[in-house]
Amino acid sequence: MATRLEMRGVSKHFLGVQALRDVSFTLEAGQVLALIGENGAGKSTLIRALSGAHLPDEGEILMDGSPVKIAKPADAEALGIATVYQELNLFPDLTVVENLVFNRYPGKGLIDWKKARREARDFLHTLGLTVDVERRVRELSVAEKQMLEIAKALERNVRVLILDEPTAVLGGEDVDQLLDLVRGLKERGVSVIFVSHRLEEVFGLADGYVVLKDGVVTGTGKIAETNHDQLVSKMVGREFVRGERTVNATLGEPVLEVENLNRAGVLFDISFSVRAGEVVGVAGLRGAGRTELARAIYGADPITSGTVRLKQKVVRVSGPLSAIQAGIGLVPEERKTQGLFTALSSAANISLVGMVKRKEKTMNPGNEVAKARDYVRKLRIKMPSPTVPVGTLSGGNQQKVVLAKWLDADVDVLILDEPTRGIDIGAKQEIYQLIHDLCAQGLAIIVISSELPEVLALSNRVLVMHQGRIAAELDGSTATEEEIMSHAVGGK
Repeated sequence: MATRLEMRGVSKHFLGVQALRDVSFTLEAGQVLALIGENGAGKSTLIRALSGAHLPDEGEILMDGSPVKIAKPADAEALGIATVYQELNLFPDLTVVENLVFNRYPGKGLIDWKKARREARDFLHTLGLTVDVERRVRELSVAEKQMLEIAKALERNVRVLILDEPTAVLGGEDVDQLLDLVRGLKERGVSVIFVSHRLEEVFGLADGYVVLKDGVVTGTGKIAETNHDQLVSKMVGREFVRGERTVNATLGEPVLEVENLNRAGVLFDISFSVRAGEVVGVAGLRGAGRTELARAIYGADPITSGTVRLKQKVVRVSGPLSAIQAGIGLVPEERKTQGLFTALSSAANISLVGMVKRKEKTMNPGNEVAKARDYVRKLRIKMPSPTVPVGTLSGGNQQKVVLAKWLDADVDVLILDEPTRGIDIGAKQEIYQLIHDLCAQGLAIIVISSELPEVLALSNRVLVMHQGRIAAELDGSTATEEEIMSHAVGGK
């Protein structure tokens, strides 16, 4: 196959930090190339160099064998390079067709909406997507929004499509549909750079791979000529050793007890308990009620009936504030929009919840920074300084800041909703170890995850949800993925 895109010796630095160093690789026509690396490895900088957001300091980029300059996004678009970022860029109050043709709006004159809707339907049909083009985007599922974002890129006659963690917020059949779409693009000759931390997807989809670590290429080749452990070793810079499935065996008294909890039309007769030092995993398909359960316990959504006890005392959780003051914490699924103030510093983010819980009325920046430095050391958070905006950190380090926030608040129960979503395998292992350490300190932990190996690796017990109910309670030491899935789809 002909080479479509090539990077030769590309380097980029920011304020003395070398984000990319002498990066070289090739992308062939109709090839799916996996871009792999830990958070902070340089993947985002590389993507931005190709999309026109960053201009490299050194090296060159070639399209079809000819050097090109990509100084701004318009240059990338003119070359047929499109990027779909992990954070979707859609207009929620516009319809599907309005989002799809937005870049083709004329500067003046009337729009033939009948024609636009027909063309939009036909185009989506060619991609195997069935969605009402007159629906507003905010009414779509996460999977439908992801597909629409990709369709927007393809509508511009893309030759190179960069997908940044496209399946991070998807699960089950939605992932399969997206991967099928990528395979279809490959058959049409579109070259795809596929960024994912889910190596099982990489092996099922990609033709080749590029591994980055600390801005340097540590491995390239054909995906068929490597394996999972070899890729992970290239990512982390050392030989990968698989961790044992371990849980805390020394459990205390029940800390959290939920009895007959109901939320009209959403949750039905939910009862379970979590003991000190225990991890209770919650599994189930998308829409089964897992996140809704977390939000109900935390007070983010009102419950219709039921009882929540904390250390044998009934607590009236009327909202997140009352949950925090009672000793319940939530690491939400959407950490950037619900778990962090991204424009504030890491130090401020770490201190805020503890201040609320302790009813402190004034902030002390010096104390905040000193406290943040302590958590940076304990949790091995990588950041230039605790004073930088938390939004500038990698996903794994942002998640550690969220965890530090709850550690500082000294809660008794910690609910983790998709705790490693969008986090590389090295950071995942660190999060897992942190969960084990917290259990050893006597916290009661609930882990909600779409990744069944993660649920099984962490949990003493597993609750499987189906249609808003607990369909099964399984022993974490003996449960299997097949057993969990059987209950998740309504089997016995």
